[in-house]
Amino acid sequence: MTDQTTAPPPPNAGDKEREKSKRIGALRALFPFLLPYWKLMAAALAALIATAIISLTLPLAVRRVVDNFDTAEAAVLDLYFLAAIGIAGLLAIGTGLRYALVTRLGERVVADIRKAVFNRVIGMSPSFYENIMTGEVLSRITTDTTLILSVVGSSISIALRNVLIFFGGLVLMLLTSAKLTGLVLLIVPAVVVPILVLGRRLRVLSRENQDWIAASSGRASEQLSAVQTVQAFTHEAASRAMFSDVTEASYGSAKRRITTRAAMTVIVIFLVFAGIVGVLWIGANDVRSNLMTMGALIQFVIYAVMVAGAVAALSEIIGELQRAAGATERLVELLQTDDAVRDQAAPLALPSPVRGHIAFEDVRFAYPARPGINALDGVTLDIQPGETVAFVGPSGAGKTTIIQMLLRFYDPQAGRICLDGVDVAQMAREAFRQHIALVPQDPMIFAASAAENIAFGRPGATQAQIEAAARAAAAHDFIVGLPQGYDSPLGERGVMLSGGQKQRIAIARAILRDSPVLLLDEATSALDAESERAVQEAVDALAQGRTTLIVAHRLATVKKADRIIVLDQGRVVAHGSHDELVAEDGLYARLARLQFTDGIAAE
Repeated sequence: MTDQTTAPPPPNAGDKEREKSKRIGALRALFPFLLPYWKLMAAALAALIATAIISLTLPLAVRRVVDNFDTAEAAVLDLYFLAAIGIAGLLAIGTGLRYALVTRLGERVVADIRKAVFNRVIGMSPSFYENIMTGEVLSRITTDTTLILSVVGSSISIALRNVLIFFGGLVLMLLTSAKLTGLVLLIVPAVVVPILVLGRRLRVLSRENQDWIAASSGRASEQLSAVQTVQAFTHEAASRAMFSDVTEASYGSAKRRITTRAAMTVIVIFLVFAGIVGVLWIGANDVRSNLMTMGALIQFVIYAVMVAGAVAALSEIIGELQRAAGATERLVELLQTDDAVRDQAAPLALPSPVRGHIAFEDVRFAYPARPGINALDGVTLDIQPGETVAFVGPSGAGKTTIIQMLLRFYDPQAGRICLDGVDVAQMAREAFRQHIALVPQDPMIFAASAAENIAFGRPGATQAQIEAAARAAAAHDFIVGLPQGYDSPLGERGVMLSGGQKQRIAIARAILRDSPVLLLDEATSALDAESERAVQEAVDALAQGRTTLIVAHRLATVKKADRIIVLDQGRVVAHGSHDELVAEDGLYARLARLQFTDGIAAE
């Protein structure tokens, strides 16, 4: 048990990772997602500029009212007030329009980013998921894109508006009183320094905080997806402690970020307003000395407040931009991650019709997580179309690896794998996988109806075809017994079903796929004797005319195979029929004695 009092080190805490988070320029990566909606951006920008200009005209109207309050006729004074109300109305309409356009743009862009990231990760090879937790990927798709939504749909717009008000206000302050404006500008260096110093620290903390949030989501996803195992082994307390550690570390990181941002806000706002108060003190004395009018001073005050408010708002928004920059980096990392398995730019076509001739030519392969251990070591196989071949051997011999290599989840370090004479590495993965049906050792059942799960590999199948596949897989009876029959939801990962029922759904899925190549990876391991017999008959019928590869520990399921391949430590050590291999008295014979005689004749 690890020490629960010590917070774990920050995830992805390398210097290289942190160095990237020092630039808000990372937000430039959002430009390709914004470009398709340039008309919407242009409209939003026009509304933004219009509202900024209208805001800057309000002080002019106020000055006219103040300077002419005692001298102007009532009608003229009323006109000034009406003009001010009209300006306020235009400002309200422009602000509402800007909000609608910018928010719509943000939602559209984030939806595109989410789709782009999901489309990328759903096609990544399994080696990608050896180095990152699924929960962290989900966090990037949800939490990080929410930050980007806040920036694109609000913060950037507010930032640009405040930039316009800042510079426009400064120009109008200069025209109102060059002397007072010069004094205000002396405050600027005092404001910029803390923004630069504390801003750099804030960017690093923002990235670190997002890493911790992703790590927390990853831990929670992992534990909740295995909740039955956690509870069966009474691991709840340890799981709670582990999640608490990561969550508290995330909170600690957030607290440091909040403290830094709050300090920056306090310093900037105090310096800005303290400086403006001092400048206004001088301005008040100028009014008393008749060097400027009261209206001009009030106009200057309003512009000064607007400029100060813009600076304060920008100091707040910078923090949001920094957090979004970190989130953008993390999403771009996913979009730009190199996949270990990639299709050729000009892939070869699979001959038609597909016959199912499979060949392994001196294939050597080691999993990325175990580079020094060969899972397959010089494997050479020639499996004829329509042949049923079973793979047996002890755990870790390489049986399931054969299946994974044929599906091209991984590429071999040496040798090649061919389907109908074409190297699978030279074909588009989607093109040749369409002709392969798989029943995995741990079947995946989706949170959908029974019918939708069976039709997963053939979405356009009719209800009659779905039911026929279910009958062939001995699944029809238990499905019709569900509350809503074939329309019954099966729950996340099939929590409504037993292990054997899950496998029968998976077998029905493969039967409906109707592919020339059938892969069965321990397809009947969770079935009772009666169901196994029924499913075995269905599999025997399904295998007719198809190239079938069977991986099994239970030798009773492979005795009918045309040929049995015996694997040990990634090598083919024997092959032949059941009777031939038993007669050889090798590894297969020893495995057979262990299973059929309970080890009595093992020695």
